[in-house]
Amino acid sequence: MTKIKAVLFDMDGVLIDAKEWHYEALNRALAEYGYTITRQEHLTTYDGLPTRVKLNKLTQDKGLPASLHDIINQKKQEYTVEIAKELCKPRPIHEYALSKLKSEGYHMAVGSNSIRGTIELMIGRANLTKYFDFMLSNQDVTKPKPDPEIYQTAMKRMGLQPQECLICEDNKNGIAAAIASGGHLFKVGTVDDVTYDNIKNRIAEIEHVGR
Repeated sequence: MTKIKAVLFDMDGVLIDAKEWHYEALNRALAEYGYTITRQEHLTTYDGLPTRVKLNKLTQDKGLPASLHDIINQKKQEYTVEIAKELCKPRPIHEYALSKLKSEGYHMAVGSNSIRGTIELMIGRANLTKYFDFMLSNQDVTKPKPDPEIYQTAMKRMGLQPQECLICEDNKNGIAAAIASGGHLFKVGTVDDVTYDNIKNRIAEIEHVGR
C-alpha cells in the first residue's frame, strides 16, 4: 500500500504568486543595458529557471554579453527583494493547509530554483517558515530543475522513498523534475489551487490506487 509521508513544495507559482515579480525584476535589470523579454517569452522559455540559467539562455538567444551576467543578476535580486517586501503577504488558505498537514504528521519542505535569500524572505513574509522541515534552494544543488536533484536531495534528507512523497509543482521545469525524481505529482494551476482539500484529495487518489 502506498502511503504518502511528505509533501514537497515548489515556491514560485505554488506558495508565492511571484512569477510576475521575477519577470518584472529581470526585465527591469535587463532594460538598464538595452535588453528585454516579453511576458510570453518568460512564461514559455524562462519561467522556473534560476536567474543565472536565464542569463545564459539570453546570451544564446539574444546575444546578451556574458560580462553583464554578474551585474544584471545582482540588480535582478535587489529588485526582486524590493517587490517581495512590498507585495508578499500571508495567504490564509496556505497557512491553514500547511498547519493542518503538519498537525497530521506530514513532513514538508520547499524545493525552489530561487536563491536561498529570496526563499527565506518570501516564505517568511508569507508566514510559512515554521511549517517546513527545511528549505532547499538552487545553491544547495549542482543541477537546478528540470533536473530532479533538488527533490532527490529532499527525499534523502527526510529518509523517505520517492513513492512516499507528493510534489506540488506548476511549471514545465518543475514538473519535469518532480516526475524524474520518482515522486507523485500534484500539478498546480495557480497559487489558489494549493489548498488543504486539494492536497488531501490528491493524497487519497495516490493511496487508493496504491492499495
